[in-house]
Amino acid sequence: MVDFPKRLQVFVSSTYLDLIEERQAAVQAILEAKHIPAGMELFTAGDQSQ
Repeated sequence: MVDFPKRLQVFVSSTYLDLIEERQAAVQAILEAKHIPAGMELFTAGDQSQ
């Protein structure tokens, strides 16, 4: 049986417009580490209460 290394999903959260370059650098580093970046912009806002 082949044991594949775990790939983690890494959530990137920050303010967006003022940190675009920094976020891109973080995403690139996550990809280079063979993990999965997930930015807050991928999730939609909901109107349901917690």
